[in-house]
Amino acid sequence: MRLDDAAGFVFDVDGTLLHRAGEEVHVVPGAREVLERIRDSGRPYVIFTNGSHLTPEAFAHGLREVGLPVADDQLLTPLRSAIHHLGRHHEGALVRLFGAPSVEDYMAKAGIALAAPEQAREADVVFVAHVDDVHLVELEDAARAVRAGAPLLTSSYVSAYSGALGPIISRGAMVTAAIAKASEARPKVVGKPSMAAVAVIGERLGLPTSQIAVIGDDLTMDVGLGRLGKSRTVLVRSGISGQIDLARVPESRRPDAVIGEVGELLAML
Repeated sequence: MRLDDAAGFVFDVDGTLLHRAGEEVHVVPGAREVLERIRDSGRPYVIFTNGSHLTPEAFAHGLREVGLPVADDQLLTPLRSAIHHLGRHHEGALVRLFGAPSVEDYMAKAGIALAAPEQAREADVVFVAHVDDVHLVELEDAARAVRAGAPLLTSSYVSAYSGALGPIISRGAMVTAAIAKASEARPKVVGKPSMAAVAVIGERLGLPTSQIAVIGDDLTMDVGLGRLGKSRTVLVRSGISGQIDLARVPESRRPDAVIGEVGELLAML
């Protein structure tokens, strides 16, 4: 497959552009050159990480520090897609947010009305981002709000994501699962893969998502995202899906192309 006719691109971060080992960050060979080649061709690209423990601007700053050409407005996370989704479907809603203080500040500055813990049972929407610490009473109050009709939104509902030393368990998914069990509700994902993510990607690139290519290491999140948007999909074997036998995967879930590392895209651009 060639990508010289793709009008825009979406890249995952961990396992695709970077590998992390504790505090150490290693850029995957060819990652910087691929982004520079696309930039120099005049085509737009965005980076979409499902991380929600930092603001998008903080993620972008970290990528620039290791040499990747990523501007603040090119960095998408579930926070951006959640804000987009809330604006479209729950304008003015009181939101019970589970997230870091910096994330609370980011959402508030974006115009989202956040419920204080004592208002949790009256929340119109419950949204779970990355969570470091949570008390059972907070989960119970959120579950009661969901039982009363509040939608349960989550950044991600996959059990783990790629880390250099193996899968990193998703705390946000654990919190979401607890609220979902207690409320008997089905969570709605607003990160990867979701139509909320597809919508914010299309808006940011200024393109129909059918004209773009999605590149990532996770069959469920990245290839799944591309499938939702009718985009071309490229699975890189350098991350969490590296050992998956695609012959055992239903054809509807397979990527359009498979490469070992992101640097191999240089020959396809």
